[in-house]
Amino acid sequence: MTPRTISEKILSDKAGRAVRAGEIAICRVDQVLGTDASSPMAIDYFEKMGGTRLFDPSRVLFAFDHYSPPASAKTAAFHDRVRAFATRHGAEFCEVGEGISFQLLAERGSALPGSLVIGADSHTVTAGALNLFATGVGSSDLAAAMITGQVWLRVPESIKVTLTGTRATYLAAKDIALALVKAIGAEGANYKTLEFHGPALSALTLEDRMVIANLGVEMDAKAAIFPADSATTMYLKGRQVGLDAPVTADVHATYAREVTLDLSGLSPRVALPHAPDNVVPIEDAAGTPVHMVFLGTCTGGRVNDFHEALAALKRAGGTVAKGVQLVVTPASREVAETLRADGTLAMFEALGATITTTGCGACCGTSGVIPGDGMNVLSTANRNFKARMSNATASIYLASPAACGAAAATGRITDPRAARTVP
Repeated sequence: MTPRTISEKILSDKAGRAVRAGEIAICRVDQVLGTDASSPMAIDYFEKMGGTRLFDPSRVLFAFDHYSPPASAKTAAFHDRVRAFATRHGAEFCEVGEGISFQLLAERGSALPGSLVIGADSHTVTAGALNLFATGVGSSDLAAAMITGQVWLRVPESIKVTLTGTRATYLAAKDIALALVKAIGAEGANYKTLEFHGPALSALTLEDRMVIANLGVEMDAKAAIFPADSATTMYLKGRQVGLDAPVTADVHATYAREVTLDLSGLSPRVALPHAPDNVVPIEDAAGTPVHMVFLGTCTGGRVNDFHEALAALKRAGGTVAKGVQLVVTPASREVAETLRADGTLAMFEALGATITTTGCGACCGTSGVIPGDGMNVLSTANRNFKARMSNATASIYLASPAACGAAAATGRITDPRAARTVP
């Protein structure tokens, strides 16, 4: 048999026949994820398509994560409509404050190796950290999948990303992800799958891999998939799930491109406004004034992210600099409860941070905190397009949780490695 990539193997399994990159495949889906931003339109399509029932209510999940909480009567009505639809058809809906759709999928042990997951959120690719094919789709494709349990895909070519070298203790997953975005470019992975390989994978936790997979979309990737190994097994075990059928690429699989990233030579990175691939070493941006620090959402909103940010903040002085607004947004209720239990949220509150409802709101500007005119924002999120946080006059910089923590204490972009020496 001709050697195949991970993408080709998973999509062949879901298509019920051998498929290769470039072919159109009708694939059965394992999980369908809707959000409060996308589901109302998907419901419209569902009805126009003559849908009367969900293909499998247990495989359809709606999450109220973008308008969390609703900022208007209109967005509250979106929630009402999705609640009514889910209740009528027996699907689960996750209320405001439960968390981000694909984060919830992973936490529940429902993101399994070899699966095909589609969601009407481009950052659904995050779930690929668990050795599965996860991708974002439009509302019409979501509706069709809710009815049929299938989605059509052009099988993507793959880019082989090999991670080598030794990861320094200070090097965050976000730094690796930003370096990769810079290397590949904003459209360099257009409709391709990023498939990760290399000896440095052993230095990455499952949560690290979620950060890197998450930014795959900022390279225009269709999916981003990590192999299964001990990190995958450990994560799934924590969710009371066993590692059943990992998917590996064949040794001589064909790739559209190969990229090697040596972690030994990497330092902390920052993406400058207004593009995620406008990436420079942090020392090139050091000293830039910061007015808001945003910690959270689907890229930097997990437990370790907040621990790293708080540790860096303490090293850099231990208080939030005058004139800096610190915003904390956990990715899910589970994350928030863990942080509450270990005292982390209380410490952020004592520092004067604004703790927002879990979800996507502040990151995409649909709910929660909005930066003021002319503000510089340093964020752990994934996008820094103009007006991303609902104010076109603000400038958004992207960095690791540690860099964001250091900036909160100093009031300027600060290399977290040198935070102790900053006045």
